[in-house]
Amino acid sequence: MSKQRNQAEDQNRNGLKSKPIDARANYEETLRQAGYIPRQQANQADYDRIGFMSGLEVHQQLLTQKKLFCNCPAGVFHAHDDFDAELVRHMRPTLSELGEYDGTALMEFKTRKNITYRVKHRTTCTYEVDDTPPFPLNRQALDIALRISLLSKLNIVGEVHITRKQYLDGSIPTGFQRTAIIGVEGEIPLKHKKVRLIQLSLEEDSCREISDVGHYRTYKTDRLGMPLIETVTYPDMVNPDEVKEACDYIRFLNRSTGLVRTGIGAGREDVNVSCRGGFRVEIKGVAHTRWIPELTHNECFRQWSLLLLRDKLRQRARKDDWKISHKRLNFFDYKFDYEPLVYARDLKHRIVAVNLPNFRGLISHFTQPGMCFANELSDRLKVIACIEKPNIVTSEDLNPVVSADEFARIAQVLGAGENDAQLLFWGAEDDVPTALETIEERCLMAFDGVPGETRKSFENGTTIFERVLPGADRMYPDTDSAPISLKDDYIQRLRAEVPEEVVTRFHRMKEWGIPDDTYTFIFKKNLYGLIERIVNDLSFNPGYIGTLIGHTLKRVEGQYGPNADFNYDRVYDMLKYIRKNKLEVRLARRMMPVVYQHPSMDFDSVLTTIGFKRLTHDEIIGRVPFLMKKFSEICFKDTPPNRANWIMGQLQAGATGNISLTDLYAEIEMRIA
Repeated sequence: MSKQRNQAEDQNRNGLKSKPIDARANYEETLRQAGYIPRQQANQADYDRIGFMSGLEVHQQLLTQKKLFCNCPAGVFHAHDDFDAELVRHMRPTLSELGEYDGTALMEFKTRKNITYRVKHRTTCTYEVDDTPPFPLNRQALDIALRISLLSKLNIVGEVHITRKQYLDGSIPTGFQRTAIIGVEGEIPLKHKKVRLIQLSLEEDSCREISDVGHYRTYKTDRLGMPLIETVTYPDMVNPDEVKEACDYIRFLNRSTGLVRTGIGAGREDVNVSCRGGFRVEIKGVAHTRWIPELTHNECFRQWSLLLLRDKLRQRARKDDWKISHKRLNFFDYKFDYEPLVYARDLKHRIVAVNLPNFRGLISHFTQPGMCFANELSDRLKVIACIEKPNIVTSEDLNPVVSADEFARIAQVLGAGENDAQLLFWGAEDDVPTALETIEERCLMAFDGVPGETRKSFENGTTIFERVLPGADRMYPDTDSAPISLKDDYIQRLRAEVPEEVVTRFHRMKEWGIPDDTYTFIFKKNLYGLIERIVNDLSFNPGYIGTLIGHTLKRVEGQYGPNADFNYDRVYDMLKYIRKNKLEVRLARRMMPVVYQHPSMDFDSVLTTIGFKRLTHDEIIGRVPFLMKKFSEICFKDTPPNRANWIMGQLQAGATGNISLTDLYAEIEMRIA
């Protein structure tokens, strides 16, 4: 090795090797070449240029007492460490009727995962591990799914047929999910267009993942089997904001029935994205709709940049001739002080150098903000080879941790050409073959452009590889479940009971003068009905009530956090108290924080807590002469507007809740005129 070291140093001195690439500059240049711009600066012309296209799969748990195909309770959750038994399973791919293996199954098999399910007797039974045939479909869940299908203007099927959909990531112990199509070919209205719906399905939810480290993945089964609907749209959205708008509308529509679960995890969406010339990529499990614009923007540009990388690579090499080479390295022959490499040495892991022919400048090629093609490799090593991050360093790291001199020596050992790139990875001996296969496979995919895959989302708008897309033929009939006929009179009865469309409520709130920036909170919390009841029963101004709920209540919730004891009907009770006691409605703003934090407190005590004192009209107005005199003594610029505003400020605290502030100001102006 000392001879090789001397040869590499001699070559560097003599200029026989090309200079190390400036990875950061290359990243910035490829970012520019891809035409990436921040989402806030993008317009429709930018998305038309790259052919932005997106569709949705919106999932929503239903508010039922039992699970979909058994009698276990739905919506009962327990802590991670609260379980009665553990079940361990492994993935084994099988041939289909056509003699083919599913790509997802093969990928999961490579991971050699030990999948553990934590079981609580109260929430799980033998059906969920396929030891018991399914019970009849939960009719309460079917009823809710039909109502929402009708509200979505979907065509209801004549018979409900239960099918099995392969689920090969381990999140369902049986390896498949029972699902049924309820409605097809509907639509939802957005502000400027309509979005077509492909279908709405009723299906059972999967397990909750607790951890996924190395070759061990752990799930909880309390959520498994809960009734869930999935609303699927066509790829009609042509910019990120439309995707969010469509997703919000579907979620608001579901919540408007009052028949779905809310809270963390009750609603999730998968977002399908592609660019012109790209491929459908599914961003899984997006927890918040506010993440959607950034995620879809970045994913579309990621694909556009990968197409640019493909074109560069095809100019340099042929896919049929391309192949990696590798060497196992001795840690002590190199000056590695990068902590993960030192840790790998202590664990007696293998350190492997890989040469990527003709990939110079492509490893640091931009893909997402702060990420490059090296991340595509690192992600797959984590998922498929189960080598935890950080798991690679490259000759084009944006933040180098191994010196250029050391990589020059490694390139010499690998017999690399001047247009090649190199990387190091480390891991257990058993994981090395899978890692090498994974690196070569992903680089070969780069010749084709964008691989079809599912990706995991993050709040900052970036994604990482999760698994390959499942095959097209992943659904087949469930022979354990008989078809369910849907009679016309049953459908018509449900049709008469569905609530107003969200768009109708939207237009009515516009007419009422409720501010636009309150709509998301009101629809998200399904509070339109509360506003309507307050307006109809108590005769308050709807614009003020919408603002009270959409601004004041939202601010209070954000300030004090969730309160399980608070019920939104308490707002109705508070306003009824105000009306009954002939108090001025603006007092509700001061009362709201106390009512929210202490919903059981009687309203007389709430008024005492906020220091409210009952004053008559004469007691308030009677202070005006004194305040007029005081203003003349202390204020230099004495004009009627200044005087009226100052006096109003002095009286406002005591007047709020006792008399109309608008009327009070008018009377002050009249007295000082």
